[in-house]
Amino acid sequence: MSDLRLVIFDVDGTLVDSQAEIMAAMTLAFQAEGLALPDRATVLSIVGLSLAEAFRVLCPDVDEAQRVRLVEAYKASFMQLRSDNREMGPLFPGAMDALDVLRAQDHTLLAVATGKSRRGLDKVLERHGLTGVFHSEQVADHHPSKPNPSMILTALSETGVPPQKAVMLGDTTYDMDMARAAGIKKIGVTWGYHAADALLPDAMIEDFAALAGAVDQLIGS
Repeated sequence: MSDLRLVIFDVDGTLVDSQAEIMAAMTLAFQAEGLALPDRATVLSIVGLSLAEAFRVLCPDVDEAQRVRLVEAYKASFMQLRSDNREMGPLFPGAMDALDVLRAQDHTLLAVATGKSRRGLDKVLERHGLTGVFHSEQVADHHPSKPNPSMILTALSETGVPPQKAVMLGDTTYDMDMARAAGIKKIGVTWGYHAADALLPDAMIEDFAALAGAVDQLIGS
């Protein structure tokens, strides 16, 4: 197993540009509770956190009962938007090609570590033809919120890959801090929801065409 390597992907802001649907669902959730919606940059800054943690950041002054209602309103709004057959967030340019390159390598395993729910991730994978592509899929239902390293540690356990042969790809400081806590390498992307200069990764890529080379550089080819 020691010759295997693992590439772990964040979803929102890294693989999929989901900001339009996130903003729409947040707008409906805040309206349902009669609260003012924070600005776009503030909302997008919490992408990657579990919903409960996200609303603690966005609404520090509301009580726990209202935060629970906000979480449920967001989930309901997200499902309603999808049932209205709205276009779901597209893959970022080059994402599918980069996945195809890596999945064609016998020694490379792929995983997901996302703040999405199991149901939410399944919808995204189905929408983009990615069902079955990832060897390990870690979701918010079963773990503490990022940056707790639980998702990465579980992916390593499930795949049998040692930390020194694993790398995390993400767009937020939560992804980078999670990888750091798990003791694995980290690749940041410039197109996501956190400022690139805040990420402090081991490598930074500006497009998906650079991913395979960055992976080779950090964990060996």
